[in-house]
Amino acid sequence: MHDLVVTTAAPSVLLCGQDGQLRGTGAHGLLHGDRRVLSGAVLTVDGREPEVISGRDGFLGLLRDLDPGADPTARVWRRRTLRPGVLTERLELELPAGEHTVEVVLWADLAGIEHVRSGVEDPAVPALADGWAARGLRARVRAPGADLLPRGDELVLRWTPTGPASLEWTLEVDDPDAVFAAAASVVPRPEVVCDDPRLAAVVSRAVDDLDSLLLADGPDTFAAAGAPWYLTLFGRDSLWTARLGLPWTTALAGSTLRVLARVQGVRHDPATGEAPGKIPHERRRAGFRLGGMVLPPLYYGTIDATALWVCLLSDAHRHGLPDDEVRALLPALRRALAWIAESGGRYVDETGQGLANQGWKDSVDAVRFADGSFAVPPIALAEVQGYNHEALVAGAALLERFGEDPGGHRAEADRVAADFRARFWVDGVPAMAVDGTGAPVDSPASNMAHLLGTGILTPAESAAVAARIAEPDLTTPYGLRTMSDRVAAYNPLSYHCGSIWPHDTAIAIRALAEDGFGDQAADLAARLVRAGAAIGELPELYAGYADGPAPIPYPAACRPQAWSSAAALTVLTALLGLRVDGREITVRPPRPMPLGALAVSGIPLPGGELAVAVDRDGTVLSATAPEAYRIRRADP
Repeated sequence: MHDLVVTTAAPSVLLCGQDGQLRGTGAHGLLHGDRRVLSGAVLTVDGREPEVISGRDGFLGLLRDLDPGADPTARVWRRRTLRPGVLTERLELELPAGEHTVEVVLWADLAGIEHVRSGVEDPAVPALADGWAARGLRARVRAPGADLLPRGDELVLRWTPTGPASLEWTLEVDDPDAVFAAAASVVPRPEVVCDDPRLAAVVSRAVDDLDSLLLADGPDTFAAAGAPWYLTLFGRDSLWTARLGLPWTTALAGSTLRVLARVQGVRHDPATGEAPGKIPHERRRAGFRLGGMVLPPLYYGTIDATALWVCLLSDAHRHGLPDDEVRALLPALRRALAWIAESGGRYVDETGQGLANQGWKDSVDAVRFADGSFAVPPIALAEVQGYNHEALVAGAALLERFGEDPGGHRAEADRVAADFRARFWVDGVPAMAVDGTGAPVDSPASNMAHLLGTGILTPAESAAVAARIAEPDLTTPYGLRTMSDRVAAYNPLSYHCGSIWPHDTAIAIRALAEDGFGDQAADLAARLVRAGAAIGELPELYAGYADGPAPIPYPAACRPQAWSSAAALTVLTALLGLRVDGREITVRPPRPMPLGALAVSGIPLPGGELAVAVDRDGTVLSATAPEAYRIRRADP
């Protein structure tokens, strides 16, 4: 995955090799709505493939042996445009005079996403006169000026230019059974001017990536989790993406809340994990099989999405989500709070075919003791206790704010906190989990950072957690490791046992800032900028090595990934020391600024925009907002 060229326009994603060819191997192809609608697209000119010398802006290929000189003058530019369900390729050819044959050979297997991901080779479907069709999906090809020649399971596009030529072909997908549609952008593009130019580049790329992942469910937009495997609704990922995107876009927060409320659980179903009030894990067009897992199209196997839904509703209201939008979601809020109180913060897969671990670290080996042994289910994750505590308190406050009875939710939050304090502590900091035997899982891990800002920790406990995650076994030059490098289970190239996930680091950044550790938050933010600039983007994850001039890729990392992209907005928020609470805005920058002077404008607020400029020493030079807002400049 890490060496493929990826272009995304949800619900479509195109993956090809560095030479621009789609060869139908591995993950190559055009995926649309969890189906591979184009497996291969191989270009030849006079029977030879171009010798590609550049793949940065399109693919520039040399066509050797077409002219007599030592240096080839015959060449071809391949430039592609991907829109949702529509791929267009333009071929600009510089050819010597004489008749030439230009061919693009296309084929497709229409395989499901699980087969593409696992490497199962499906046979190609027979080619029609202008494309192919199967299982309710139709792909049509147009190629002005070309002959379209079906040849078994291949469709050959053939042109015969007699010199320089500009050629084009388009594939368009008709997918009447699509679960979600493409969406317009709801993510603003802030103007960023910084002494360190890497910041603006990282933010700009992240906003582009986030835009490319937006999908619509009716009138509401949400961020698909990531390309290529998770280009659909994921409760936890979509919620964290919207939350990390505050205060930059309350529109995405509000619409994400509504999308998930529409599929909130209404009954008990062990086969899907559904329960009344529960927010789902993912929704796809069909069931998903991977290894021993068999997940239904609408799957509820998540322990944290319901609490995160409540937390996002509270945060979005604090950042300006209109009262009428919040009021419409109060019935879903009451149901979610009831499920949180009932769940007890533990999980176990009742189907035997779902996720063994149902927090964000959901790989089978993610929850391990310091000696490398595996936790025994049912497992209670540390961060889930924090999310539940925050959700119960915030949910009660919202109900009161809108004139409703808060019930016993605050008392339940107190019970969660007392139970957490009694069972989760190891060596002065929270364990990552407590397993089914009652043993605290003692591997130091990033989970503890998620507890900051949830209200479950005392000030002294928060200080202990902040100090612990700052130690070099967890904090690296490129972000926060998922697990300490001092334990037996550590593996910097594992999925969850020592790798670095930008969103995980961003959650720590946000949490540190919420609990008053703004300078430490800004330091971590600068580390993410360093990583994003070195890689050229913020992918799903990268290896946890601490040395080297750039992060080492994780080979199977998805990119773009929504919550990684949203992490760049959290970075901006932390570097400005920005907090919005109703009509009060606090600007408390770090001192000094880790990336130098910073000016950001275009931060949307009801009635206008917020603009902030901070000098390199942390002095707020200017801060302007709509008249209804009060700005507190909290210079250190």
